[in-house]
Amino acid sequence: MSSSLIQLLVLAGIAVFLILRLRSVLGTREGFEKPPVAGPSPSRRSGRPEFDVIEGGPDRDITDHVEDGSSSAKALAAMKMAEPGFGVSSFLEGARGAYEMILMAFERGDLSEVRGFLGDEVAETFQDVIDRRKEEGLSIDASFVGLREITLKSAEFNRNTSEGEVTVKFLAELTSVVKNSEGEIIEGNPNEIKRQRDVWTFSRKMGASDPNWYLVATGE
Repeated sequence: MSSSLIQLLVLAGIAVFLILRLRSVLGTREGFEKPPVAGPSPSRRSGRPEFDVIEGGPDRDITDHVEDGSSSAKALAAMKMAEPGFGVSSFLEGARGAYEMILMAFERGDLSEVRGFLGDEVAETFQDVIDRRKEEGLSIDASFVGLREITLKSAEFNRNTSEGEVTVKFLAELTSVVKNSEGEIIEGNPNEIKRQRDVWTFSRKMGASDPNWYLVATGE
């Protein structure tokens, strides 16, 4: 037997061994398999690329915050249709900053810097509390420590008016003391961090030129 024939037999044996080895590692494929998806091909009519329409999955920007298929998810999807630039995650980032800004303005007793972000009813309620506090000679000294949790609770959308409402739950940490007219602490401890839970509802007309959301309801 010639040396060349022996080499061919050895190579063939190695090839069979490798095939069996790969099958044991990767397994075998059975049944119908779709061929690999090729890139866009030029249209015979227009010369422009044609693309296969692939049905997309759930919008993660929505389903990361509410259950897929829920009424809140449908409301958020409708808001996105009414205003394509709207994003749930970016809204929550804005709500995070708005919460701290509005809360601390209320604690300080001065709403002038945040009045443009408050609905009329909420602004009136906040101001009534601030006025009563002043009448009693009380003031609050507070410091915002941080926001431990922010969760989208629910969303609603009115297709007739394009009004969107998003309700958010906040869990914040802050220090807060109440002082009398003499500046004496009558309640609280400046070195004690307390947790505060709030449920706030923000509203806005989707697609409007005004980008601001307004705080229209508060609760716990």
